[in-house]
Amino acid sequence: MIRVYIMRTCLALALAAVSGVSLAGDFEPIGERLGGDAGRPAFGQNAFALPAPNLNGKELRDFAFGNRLFNTNWVIAGASTTKFDGLGPLFNRVSCSACHVRDGRGRPPLEDGLMDSMLVRISVPDPLATDSPRAHPVYGDQIQDRSIPGVDPEARIVIEWEETAGEYADGETYSLRRPVVTIADAAYGPLPENLKMSPRVAQGMVGLGLLEAISEKSILALADPQDDNGDGVSGRPNLVLDVESQKQVIGRFGWKANQPSLRQQVAGAAAGDIGITSSIFPEDGCTSAQKTCKTSPNGGKPELSDSFLDRLVLYTQTLAVPHRRDADDPRSARGELLFHEAGCAACHVPTFQTGEHELAALSNQTIHPFTDLLLHDMGPGLADNRPDFKANGQEWRTSPLWGLGLIPTVNDHDLLLHDGRARGIAEAILWHGGEGEVARERFRHMSKLDREALIKFLQSL
Repeated sequence: MIRVYIMRTCLALALAAVSGVSLAGDFEPIGERLGGDAGRPAFGQNAFALPAPNLNGKELRDFAFGNRLFNTNWVIAGASTTKFDGLGPLFNRVSCSACHVRDGRGRPPLEDGLMDSMLVRISVPDPLATDSPRAHPVYGDQIQDRSIPGVDPEARIVIEWEETAGEYADGETYSLRRPVVTIADAAYGPLPENLKMSPRVAQGMVGLGLLEAISEKSILALADPQDDNGDGVSGRPNLVLDVESQKQVIGRFGWKANQPSLRQQVAGAAAGDIGITSSIFPEDGCTSAQKTCKTSPNGGKPELSDSFLDRLVLYTQTLAVPHRRDADDPRSARGELLFHEAGCAACHVPTFQTGEHELAALSNQTIHPFTDLLLHDMGPGLADNRPDFKANGQEWRTSPLWGLGLIPTVNDHDLLLHDGRARGIAEAILWHGGEGEVARERFRHMSKLDREALIKFLQSL
């Protein structure tokens, strides 16, 4: 490993000399082990579905059971399968894996228009400006477009696309698209014109426990809300409600870092996406205006037992991060250098050391997630204009990049960003505005060969 590291460092220095690009700050090339001891070599469609190799026997058994739960289709209350009944009454999908296919990333609807791995968050303006999104009094905080028999689904989502032409500095043209979202056939009364909507695709699952194991101190050390260092990047943490402790804590998960822990993330998804109650969210999401929803039978209280919840959480914590591929490819090495020189690493921070975690397999690992878990203003082009706790309508959490190059293999698409608008890595970069505008413009002004090298690096992750 030491020999490989020295060879790659020399290669990067040689490329810098040839290209005239200076090494950025304390840049050090990374190797293959993006997830430390909790990562493994992984290829093919199941690359995101493997357990961390450093789990003990009991943890592996719990992982296997959690995998079963993740892939189980919940059924309507009253079924003979009593441990898995209680679906809905309003829901988006019948299982975790229906959105997170093969533990990977969702996408916008295909030609059939069905929202199979995407949903729309909603809220209404809050005149008191409290630190939480204000749910719509009838439709809640997300549109549930499916329901059990006898209950009307809340609405139907229609997505159309608008294209905008652009051009690289060398004259090559490109086109960017943005979604236009319409909520049709609202079943429980009209929606207000000032409704705030945010389409979101399901996020990838690998490495989440390692992100949870990063210390709060390490995250806060990267925050620079006033841009005191003058680099144009002013990341800040989201502060969100931990439901169980009723305390405000740092958010880590979700597109706007609006969830503090995987336990709350999993329980929240069970409630909102499948309609399954838990000890954390013990009530169905039916509002008073949804009378047939309110009177529908349930699968017990709670429908998701703490034992099942614990195993689901462990499963989401311990999915292995695939090792990097083509780490010694010269184009990838050049792309890694350009990634730093363009300023991408200011937000997509390559390296962390995890702290102590309840799972020893996740503790004290050197990892390369390429995120700072902070909120950044990405400009009006990517704005959803929907505040979420401390996150304003233009802010998004820096997405981790590990696993990026395997999305086409695992999920049969390369649609990126929070709403799947970007058709590949280049378009995702070209959508960066606000704090990401300088890096975007550096990418846009690169030669075609350099752009391809940068993308080659990102595909290796």
